[in-house]
Amino acid sequence: MSAPTPVRATWWRALPNGQAACDLCPIGCRLRPGQEGPCATRANRDGRMVPLHYGRVVSGGVDPIEKKPLYHFHPGRSILSVAAPGCNLHCLFCQNWSISQDGTARTSAATPDDLVRLARDEGSVGIAYTYSEPLVWYEFVRDTAIAVHEAGLRNVLVTNGFLNPAPLAGLLPWIDAANIDLKSMDDAFYRKVCKARLGPVLAAIRQFHAAGVHIELTNLVIPGHNDSDDELRRLVDFVADLDPAIPLHFSGYHPAWRMDAPPTPRETLLRAREIASERLDWVYVGNVATVAGRDSLCPGCGALLVERRGFHGVSRLAAGPDGPACPDCGRGVPFTVDGA
Repeated sequence: MSAPTPVRATWWRALPNGQAACDLCPIGCRLRPGQEGPCATRANRDGRMVPLHYGRVVSGGVDPIEKKPLYHFHPGRSILSVAAPGCNLHCLFCQNWSISQDGTARTSAATPDDLVRLARDEGSVGIAYTYSEPLVWYEFVRDTAIAVHEAGLRNVLVTNGFLNPAPLAGLLPWIDAANIDLKSMDDAFYRKVCKARLGPVLAAIRQFHAAGVHIELTNLVIPGHNDSDDELRRLVDFVADLDPAIPLHFSGYHPAWRMDAPPTPRETLLRAREIASERLDWVYVGNVATVAGRDSLCPGCGALLVERRGFHGVSRLAAGPDGPACPDCGRGVPFTVDGA
């Protein structure tokens, strides 16, 4: 891999006394010279904001795209998945804390062109920016995403959605698909458990959708924290009011980092799926030992569209006059496939 060329941070302002104001995410940090942001991705160096991990990759490998999870975007394909250290949220239950929160993850150098070549060599549909928080790896994700599109490949974000509208607008033209975590519909949960706020996340989801990006949402269901029927219905209502065709994934929680609540019972996830299916067309269950809730079924006739075992999908989708369709009843279905 090549040594990356250093770049300046974007979305910041110089303040008196050498301080720097970060305008990237809603936290709005004001950093003194020499100070790093709590996200561990940006720092004030002599009165200028710099990205700490430009061209530094902590994790990289080829995953089934279903692992993101993305079930309606090139099902059955693989995607090169990369990450850098750090995150602007500090969720007590973080399932990837060793990358996002620990601060000791080792990195290696890579340029955007390096990653594009690797994606091509691996036969990948594109690159997924994932595992930690790609939106605060902003400058490198932007530059890589541009190179990916120039190579005719696809860009995927797996994100918490906690970014200001203007920076997000500057990135979205190069993003093809995103899985966005919607952790709760309770602002108090976001403030207490994630050190963030709900409102900007909901706004970002709307912004992704309005920009025409393929989006799927994930809710990590944590016993005793966000698993009540009332909260699940509020989450489902938000999604349904935006677009009932948005795929929603309920994911099983396992104790991690600073939270020791018990793992999510299978029955809780199936109950969440039952509630969501009242208003949504596509509801899935994952990260738990069950086959139920993984396959894609036609909302019209119930025919199997994509069969999944683990993270591997096998498509039965047919080519309809306006895109992918059910092979049995011919109903058009919202999937992005090769050639689309």
